[in-house]
Amino acid sequence: MSEEKTANVVADRTRLSPAEARSLFREGLVTQTSGWSSGWTQANLLALPKDRAYDFLLFAQRNPRACPVLDVTEPGEISASIFAGDLRTDLPAYRVYENGEQVAEAAEVMAYWRDDLVCFLIGCSFTFEAALLAAGVPVRHLETGTNVPMYRTKQECRPAGALAGPMVVSMRPIPEDLVATAVRVTSRYPAVHGAPVHVGDPRALGIADLDRPDFGEPVEVRAGETPVFWACGVTPQAVVMRSRPPFAIGHAPGHMAITDARDTAYLVLP
Repeated sequence: MSEEKTANVVADRTRLSPAEARSLFREGLVTQTSGWSSGWTQANLLALPKDRAYDFLLFAQRNPRACPVLDVTEPGEISASIFAGDLRTDLPAYRVYENGEQVAEAAEVMAYWRDDLVCFLIGCSFTFEAALLAAGVPVRHLETGTNVPMYRTKQECRPAGALAGPMVVSMRPIPEDLVATAVRVTSRYPAVHGAPVHVGDPRALGIADLDRPDFGEPVEVRAGETPVFWACGVTPQAVVMRSRPPFAIGHAPGHMAITDARDTAYLVLP
């Protein structure tokens, strides 16, 4: 695809179908995906060898706020029931880990792929951002065109098998008079992290400086706003870094899988 055509398509990224967005990523476009393909669910990716997959499935069951599993593949499968693309090429960016150390960040991972990998697609809070906007709640990183800030916390997840590690959270500054609205709206999406895990002082989570996120980019917290924190699907990669399995592949934080599932499929009405 030409640069001009790519620029024209990306300019209207909210209206792209999942297949159109994945085609752009497969052709080499690297971008964070907040605001892309409005109405379609986004997902985090973690791929682990089959002999570590049960540990992670148990870990996710024990930590559903941080790791709400939307789909799991059979070993070696490169697509999923909610993702008709190729999990090796159709995300905008990936991270590859060996023994817990990041050894590569790449636009595709064909050279690293293994036939024994089990892929987990995990709910992403980007999914409920359209609902926040519809309710009149501003989303700062969408306003600035940047990646959402994400932080490791002092809150430890429940371990499972060989896996243990801290919860990661994403943060959005919310006007104080709209915090209750943000909680109400996002609580209706439990499969994509649901309601916030914390509102207010970041030090309660062990976050010393909001201007220095562990993943993503910082955003301004303005007068009259409160930092609000949601559990984040980068938690599995923090667990990989702590637990050091021999091999793993994840999405680059903020560079999500755009699935073929509608946001409304995960909406729980009161």
